[in-house]
Amino acid sequence: MTDRERLRTTFGEDAARYHRARPTYPPQLFARLRGPRILEIGPGTGQATLPLTRIGDVTAVELSPELAAVAREHAPQARLVVANFDEWPLPAEPFDLVVSATAFHWLDPSTRMARCAAALKPGGALAVISTHHVAGGTGQFFVDVQECYERWDPGTPPNLRLSPAEDIPREFDDSDLFEEPEFHGCEWEQAYDTEAYVDLLLTYSNHIALPARDQLIADIAQLIDTRYGGRVTKRYLTQLAVARVRSASSGGP
Repeated sequence: MTDRERLRTTFGEDAARYHRARPTYPPQLFARLRGPRILEIGPGTGQATLPLTRIGDVTAVELSPELAAVAREHAPQARLVVANFDEWPLPAEPFDLVVSATAFHWLDPSTRMARCAAALKPGGALAVISTHHVAGGTGQFFVDVQECYERWDPGTPPNLRLSPAEDIPREFDDSDLFEEPEFHGCEWEQAYDTEAYVDLLLTYSNHIALPARDQLIADIAQLIDTRYGGRVTKRYLTQLAVARVRSASSGGP
């Protein structure tokens, strides 16, 4: 198993924590999507699945059985399939919409666009939702916390700083199979007490797999408690990219 494959499987180690701690998605982004037949790739515990069920009939393909079990409870209207999307046999009936929320980067980059295109009916659309931590919120904390990362994670670049939202790259592969994507972004903030912030960190694959994870987490918790009164605010950018699949008559493959 490669390091990437190993990291991809860490999310199911504590599915309840993942569901409790991971941020949801701004509801206005879903107003831009249309069904009625929807395929969701990598639903996790269903943070995007539930709003998608209000748009159409959802089939959600999740790698982790543990995450899928929580998603079934959270979004019972959806059909949950436990499978690796990179290998999952596409159904004969194509979809109107394919969605991947904070999971698209885990798919095989050599095949993901072709597989998404093959899953769509003519005129159907691919929607990629990505979540980014950007400059803002309790700004000084995210400067100070780099000392913790540099102390316990040797791969941390020195003096790392958060980027402003406008500098975040747009997440969508170049592909002749799709028309030019439309991008929509939403910036928002979430406050965390120390326990909730630690919970969040322990849902990130690079933190879960870090050998000095416990030392890092304890160091960060102490920083929040002693210098920031037990509470910090994190600023997010949620980005939506939507592109329609090209038909044969429009020059696509």
